Formats: sequence, structure tokens, C-alpha cells
Amino acid sequence: MKKTVALLCGGVSSEREVSLKSGQQVFEALDKEKYEVRRYDPQTDLPRLVADAGRIDAALIILHGAYGEDGTVQGMLELLNIPYQGTGVLGSALCMNKLAAKLVYERCDIPIPAYATIRKGQSVQIDQLTARLGLPVVVKPVVGGSSIGMTIVRSADRLQAAVNDAFEQDNTVLVEAFIQGIEVTGSVLGNDDPEALPLIEIIPDPKHDFFNYEAKYILGASQEICPARIGPALTARAQSLARQAHRALFCSGYSRTDMMVRGDDIYVLETNTIPGMTPTSLFPQAAREAGISFDQLLDRLIELGIQAHHNR
Repeated sequence: MKKTVALLCGGVSSEREVSLKSGQQVFEALDKEKYEVRRYDPQTDLPRLVADAGRIDAALIILHGAYGEDGTVQGMLELLNIPYQGTGVLGSALCMNKLAAKLVYERCDIPIPAYATIRKGQSVQIDQLTARLGLPVVVKPVVGGSSIGMTIVRSADRLQAAVNDAFEQDNTVLVEAFIQGIEVTGSVLGNDDPEALPLIEIIPDPKHDFFNYEAKYILGASQEICPARIGPALTARAQSLARQAHRALFCSGYSRTDMMVRGDDIYVLETNTIPGMTPTSLFPQAAREAGISFDQLLDRLIELGIQAHHNR
């Protein structure tokens, strides 16, 4: 018998268009012999979702940013008794807030770059920040995704403008020491005993200062190498850190942790609870390298979501 799957995409965040495109590709990949797929856009369709709740077996949340990745929709689905893929309310909220996640990383001895925070209304102490963190620094909003509002600042005279840009996305801003090195991302799949998938090395095109919005979503704007070329010892340590971050932040189902490798040191940057979900996105690439096709990955995520719901 077919399962009825609610596919949630769109939403109201600054990443709406990415969500809609991802949702369409997920819809096309889902096996219609196994699933009756009903699509819902939280911007307009929440009343219909509530009305249909009793007929839905599971939900796939293909939403990014606020009101999708932050635990809000997850909480609503729990109230409606609908299983969903991925991390629950607590872990989603922690990962969405980069400052909260950093505090957890520190508590769990997960290595991270040095950082400072600035709240809206506070003056930017440029000399103190650069003396403590050096230059360049990375400036980004505490809440947000897809690198929107993020800037790499290479000179002190650009710091204030970068902070102002980040404040357009959130009222708290992170200023983080810039780590020059190899960017890798570690995907994790599973609930109670998650497995680490092959690492991916990310090389943005030289015209992009970092793996920004354009580098993420424009075809060919970045080179993505799987498995990453960092050697077996560093690979094992990075995969271990991805699993450690997944557990520390109360993730379930799947997650993707971004890291920088500099020499023999690895620094964790952030953990994503709803990583990009198109066939060419980073998480599905890692799954494919592990022998899991895109449609099989979607099947697995639905199964893991139902399993986690039963456990709760």
C-alpha cells in the first residue's frame, strides 16, 4: 500500500526559491509506486496541511532558513502527529542559531575558530576585534543559511560595513577568525548509530571569495571532490567530528557539518539539519559515493523519520 507523503517546500525565508527548486526535484525523484505525494507551501497551505494531517503517513521538509529549518515546522508536525525526516525541535533550533551551536561545540570540546558576537545597538570595537581575531575575519548573521549576509573582511576599514550587512538578516552578528585551508563537509546518516558518509572537498571558483550563495547554487561555480583529498587520518578525524557534532546538537536522521582543514588541525564551522536536497547537492553526492542513489536516500530518510517518530 502506498504511503501518503507531505512534501513541504517554499516557505517564507530568504531561501524560498532554493526550497522550491529542491522540492520539485525531490518530487520528481520520489517513487510514485510507493508514495502518494502531496505538496504544501507553508506560505499559503498550512490550513490545508492541518486539515489533511490524519491522512499523512510522513512529511519531507525541504525548507531552508527561518520557519523551516529552525524547529518551527517540526513543532507543528509533532502537534499534528505527522512523522518527518531529520532533526527534531531542539536540535533544529540549536543548529539554526550559530551562537547556540558554538556554545555546544565548546562544551563538547569540538574545535572551532575563535569568535566574537555583536548585538544590534552595540558599537563595533574594530581595534579590539582585529587584535583578538586577526585579519581576515568572517562576518555573518547568527541566524540564517546559504551564506546570505556573510562576508570575508580582509581590511579593518571594511568591518563596519560587513557588520551592517549582516544586521539586515539578524540582530546578532558573529565575527569569526578566518581559517585558510581546505573546506570539507561531512555528511551523517542515521538515528541512534549514524554512519559518516564520504567527505566532500569544496573548491569555490576563484571569482568567488568563499562558498557563498552563488558558489553554492550556480552550476559549475564550485568544484566538489568526493572523497576529499586529505588523507585517511584526517578523513577519519573529520568524519568523527561530524558524528560528534550530530550527537552533541541532538540531531537525528541526517545532518551535514562544514569544516576547515588547516595542516593537521580541523575546525568545525556549522552543522546543517536540512542540507540541500537535489541530486547534485552535497549530501546526495556523499550518499551516492557510499552507494545510495537519490531515490534510495529519500526512502531511507522517510523510514528514519517514521522510526524516530515511533521512538518519541
